Amino acid sequence: MSAVSATGPGGLAAPGAVLAIGEGYTSQIRSLLGSFGLKLECVPRGMPIPGSYWGEPEAGLLAGAVWVREDTPVHSVLHEACHVLCMDGSRRVALERDAGGDFDEENAVCCLQILLATELAGVGAERLMRDMDAWGYTFRLGSAGAWYAHEADDARAWLMRHGLLDTRGRLTGRARA
Repeated sequence: MSAVSATGPGGLAAPGAVLAIGEGYTSQIRSLLGSFGLKLECVPRGMPIPGSYWGEPEAGLLAGAVWVREDTPVHSVLHEACHVLCMDGSRRVALERDAGGDFDEENAVCCLQILLATELAGVGAERLMRDMDAWGYTFRLGSAGAWYAHEADDARAWLMRHGLLDTRGRLTGRARA
């Protein structure tokens, strides 16, 4: 098992060091999330992001939607969306700001966000993992790439067990029931 966590504002990369949704990714991400039945809601620059756990510019979760602004990092949008996809239906209905979940689910969220990044032109797994590292996600093996290559099998198994990946490791397009 790996120790994985996303740090808050104290561990953030410098602005511009990671891809932001407003750099041409909004439509792609809206379409990708929509294919899973999730809504992407955008607020104007400088406005608070509803449901943001860590504060701006991190994505937020509120009222069945993932909330962003143009300076929200792509990795943050995907991470919060993956929390919604990985939680069970009863938690999803009551979701406001704090996704909760356990250690195994958090690992599954990180794995799924990397897999979703492969669906976005101009992002991909390698870039997303670099952005995760630059932002301050922490992994026992020292980087998202090392964790994904050597310790993410349990996370993939979790995603399969809960119907987000098929037996070949491909996205099913479904959220956890």
